Amino acid sequence: MRQEFSAELDSLHVSFSELGMMVNEAIYKSVKAFVTHDKALAHQVIDSDHLINEQQTRLEQHCFELIALQQPVTGDLRLVVTAMKASSDLERMGDHAVSIAKSTIRVKGTTRVGEIEDLLGQMADAVKRMSEEVLDAYVHDDAKSARRIATEDHKINDFSRKIYTECITNMKEDADTVVGAMDYMLVASYLERIGDYVTNICEWIVYLQTGKITELNSSTDEDKF
Repeated sequence: MRQEFSAELDSLHVSFSELGMMVNEAIYKSVKAFVTHDKALAHQVIDSDHLINEQQTRLEQHCFELIALQQPVTGDLRLVVTAMKASSDLERMGDHAVSIAKSTIRVKGTTRVGEIEDLLGQMADAVKRMSEEVLDAYVHDDAKSARRIATEDHKINDFSRKIYTECITNMKEDADTVVGAMDYMLVASYLERIGDYVTNICEWIVYLQTGKITELNSSTDEDKF
């Protein structure tokens, strides 16, 4: 029975990794589409979102079945709960990738600001790096790396504030940039939210070792509950 349950857990890890790779690809494509003005690539991200949703639903259902049939306790139960909760965060990250893709379609043809798009590209690279690293930390049950990755979210927030400031400045100086600047700020907010969800996953990785949900992206680092 134990051997069978271990095989089920291994399958769960594989499913989670596959979901993470799908989400990372969606994030990469959505931002690339936005900064290169690639409407066709943006449509690819939107059209593929159902695959992420279906993968997350299958993974969640697998978790429910394991809890109901195997009745895991302590560490095993934490493994299943972590996979279920973190997969939900991944699915939401995919939703934000879709939102970025929709902004690409909407902003097409409006006045663009190269400096702000460069900042968005840098911000996206930082977010993508975080999302890749957190998957590796999950696979290796690496709480130390998870804590380090969570601290990188402050850089994402800094990018968001800088982009917001640049957008306001450009809108004041050139009314033609207003429509595009609004989408720049939206895309920055979507990327910031993706960074927040990565931090959530980091917290679930730490939960695996401690049994407590700890707020990593705070100055006090106090337990949430």
